[in-house]
Amino acid sequence: MTRTVTITDNETGKQIECPVLEGTYGAAVISTKALYDELGMFTFDPGYATTASCRSAITYLDGEKGILLHRGYPVEQLAEKSTFLEVVYLLIHGELPNKKQMDEWSHSIKMHGMTHEHLSRFYTAYRYDAHPMSIMAGVTSAIASYYYDNTDIKDPENRLLTARRVMGKIPNVASKCYRYASGLPFVYPDNSLNYVENFMYMTFSWPSEDYEPSPVAVRALDLLFILHADHEQNASTSTVRLAGSSEANPFACVAAGITTLWGKSHGGANEAVIRMLEEIGHPGNVKKYIERTKDKGDPSRLMGFGHRVYKNYDPRAKIIREACHDLLEQVDLNQPLFEIAMELERIALEDDYFIERKLYPNVDFYSGLIYQALRIPASMFTVMFALARSAGWVAQWMEFMEDEDFRIGRPRQLYIGPKSRDYVPIEERE
Repeated sequence: MTRTVTITDNETGKQIECPVLEGTYGAAVISTKALYDELGMFTFDPGYATTASCRSAITYLDGEKGILLHRGYPVEQLAEKSTFLEVVYLLIHGELPNKKQMDEWSHSIKMHGMTHEHLSRFYTAYRYDAHPMSIMAGVTSAIASYYYDNTDIKDPENRLLTARRVMGKIPNVASKCYRYASGLPFVYPDNSLNYVENFMYMTFSWPSEDYEPSPVAVRALDLLFILHADHEQNASTSTVRLAGSSEANPFACVAAGITTLWGKSHGGANEAVIRMLEEIGHPGNVKKYIERTKDKGDPSRLMGFGHRVYKNYDPRAKIIREACHDLLEQVDLNQPLFEIAMELERIALEDDYFIERKLYPNVDFYSGLIYQALRIPASMFTVMFALARSAGWVAQWMEFMEDEDFRIGRPRQLYIGPKSRDYVPIEERE
């Protein structure tokens, strides 16, 4: 028997039965498709905090318990045992690859690592000090013009080809964002290297010198990419799906996701954490800074704590915290800032003010320290996030293209403006 919820209009007494849909995990959802047809009403849910916008089999998170699963696999296991490119395969295909599948997948991504040579001129239209996220969004959108007439989004093979193109070209775009801002010549990919090694080579190598990335640095960056790969229906992922609902070019959809991620309340938070730690300056100043964040009249904010969904310790934050400890002696991790971060975390987790509000460290709290240790400037932090999150965006886009409920997105509103009125000529207005 199908479970239903009865909704009653207490003005007219009219009732409707709304089906309750159950997922594998998580809260059940009420299907309100009949609400307007039967009662002439819509739901009101600012920020979509209690609205399920889609069915998805890709990622599940439980904010109360601090659980994050990709296709059923705990992120802790993937972070320990997998690689980013393998996780991308998992997100897109639904299962982990065997050896042959992984080799073919890696090869196919490498074959799409180049971008059209004309695209390199696109970067020079930007000021030398333009924010890399602005450049990344613009260039990614421009790539759509190269795959406009020959991309059939209704064809599964074309969609898979698009996924390979996105994942192959995004590291190339991201590396050029860095090198353009640094005044360095662009570097072509080297297909003898793995995915993360190749990105580091394109980003940090010098034409006059041999470059061999540190295995420790490669593993640290690979880990961060895994932890940022997908995170359910967040703002940027929802934007990619909404753009995709109009059947827009997939590169344009990814560019829309990049633009959304740029916001300081989304992907820009790790950059803000570094600025906060630098402002604090010393572990001895942490208590004073925390008291300032409690003062409503003080603009200071505790960056890197709290999450829209997690009401427990972000599982990704635990993994990155451990990685910071591992990196202390192996790469040039900014130890003074790390010590401030640890002291800030310790005091905040013992403070009733933050405990009552369930403000725990999130993934952004420590990730900036690792990026900084890898010589990645703060302005590039969100670009790194976008590179990794492209995996989730393209997987979510592909899933949505196959959804039986596919239709163009069209949220409703509660209109609170003036009632209908007649136009008055300007000479007659008071």
